[in-house]
Amino acid sequence: MKHTGGTMISADEALQIVLRVAQRLPPVALPLHDALGKVLAEDILACDPSPPYPASIKDGYAVVASDGPGEYPVITESRAGNDGVGVTVTPGTVAYVTTGGPIPDGADAVVQVEDTEKIDDSSVETKRVRILVQTNKGVDIRPVGFDIKKGAIVLKCGERLGASEIGLLATVGVTMVKVYRMPTIAVLSTGDELVEPTTSFLGRGQIRDSNRAMLLAAATQQQCKVLDLGIARDEKDELERVLDKAFSAEIDILLTSGGVSMGDRDFVEPLLEKRGTLHFNKICMKPGKPLTFVEITSQTAENIRSEKILAFGLPGNPVSCLVGFHIFVVPAIHVLAGWKNPHPLRVQVHLHEALKTDPIRLEYHRAIIRWNVNDGSGSPGFVAESTGNQISSRLLSMKSANALLELPATGSVIPAGTSVTAIVIADLGSTDAIESSVLESAASQHRDSSRKLSTNDSQHGDFRVAILTVSDTVALGGGPDRSGPRAVTVVNSSSERLGGARVVSTAVVPDDVSKIKEVLQRWSDVDSMDLILTLVPYSRWNWLHPKGCDS
Repeated sequence: MKHTGGTMISADEALQIVLRVAQRLPPVALPLHDALGKVLAEDILACDPSPPYPASIKDGYAVVASDGPGEYPVITESRAGNDGVGVTVTPGTVAYVTTGGPIPDGADAVVQVEDTEKIDDSSVETKRVRILVQTNKGVDIRPVGFDIKKGAIVLKCGERLGASEIGLLATVGVTMVKVYRMPTIAVLSTGDELVEPTTSFLGRGQIRDSNRAMLLAAATQQQCKVLDLGIARDEKDELERVLDKAFSAEIDILLTSGGVSMGDRDFVEPLLEKRGTLHFNKICMKPGKPLTFVEITSQTAENIRSEKILAFGLPGNPVSCLVGFHIFVVPAIHVLAGWKNPHPLRVQVHLHEALKTDPIRLEYHRAIIRWNVNDGSGSPGFVAESTGNQISSRLLSMKSANALLELPATGSVIPAGTSVTAIVIADLGSTDAIESSVLESAASQHRDSSRKLSTNDSQHGDFRVAILTVSDTVALGGGPDRSGPRAVTVVNSSSERLGGARVVSTAVVPDDVSKIKEVLQRWSDVDSMDLILTLVPYSRWNWLHPKGCDS
């Protein structure tokens, strides 16, 4: 279905169109060490059993089980890689075996070393051992094919190859494997205002191009091959030449940023539509409304066959650009790469703070999610904390974000603790923000508990402490509060040495005298804190501690 320029569709409808148009790429044969992360294009069968011989599960002695406890001569050793060929264990004899070592002929069980004793008077020529326990036939022996039977399917077509799967391939002797190839992605930035990141001095109206480097990195992170098309000016002829170059190359996906809005020099959309089928160009989502998707059929250089190219005209605002990549381009990559389920991982999370929703558009709110033993509902779960100001030009809102919260278009405030859906966009354990978030979680728990404390708490031996962080950056959402939570940890971990002091309240305010004064007065006059610790910039030190004031 082709949408006209004025049609705005839902994010879900747009994604379904992308998934319908995208098609799996043909398979290629790759060496084992290049196959990590790829999807298998064939079933893998075991050409021989594993283990290929009866193998010992433990270090010990291969015995005839019916012999029972007693002293026996050790007639041979069978170590992994050394099978003791030509020696047979007969009743009244044993053989020393190591873990993984072949079981000598005649033996039918293994007694582990812990259930034996060496006999000190054994000579070098005739070693003897005392077996202390009765065992049964087959104990601690892996029979032939116990792990993998000959001819068994060890991996199926469509499975993604991780480290353990690579190990399985090596186990069954597969060194070249057929997988679906990863797409090649070309990245182009457009805009007269853009200059290379290497530019030292910016002229009036110039900005460094961040989108191209960001998209190239994001595509590489998805294991795709990339082609850097540079920067194209907002000139129709120049942009057309660059697009011709891109389509003549062997690419599968084209990513452009900028030039897809409503300006009189936004040429990307009409030039893409000229070459293929425009499926949509406006999505009812925030951020990322002006996003274009075009299906292009391109001839190879030899004109032998046609190739489909998926062209995404992403918005110029950096956040909109990257959000569009995660929501639409990543699932398209997964389809091309042969994934059975191309959709990103979604989890339910509880909000750390109240969030206001857009009245018209579904919002993808950047957040840091973490696992908490108490997610606010009284049970373990994920907790989501906003990265702050969500304006689409503010790339800082993507820094450390590992999830996008799907906030419905209700125009209302979603209370803290409410469960919402989050799309995971990064490794949940890979961001530095997790540490600060966990620390902030501790502070949050103390804030929650402080509301439950009665005014009589101090009479029962608790020394009530409040901590105030003064920071424009933190208060305005420009970064996490690192010093406040650390101070909470220090005070609470030293509680016994500090006479039972416990942090019962924390706050963050901008570097504004009236706001600082408001919090301090409330803590002093209303909440009756015993001690207030302030983490402040030097410029506020004299106001908080005037000359002549005892501190």
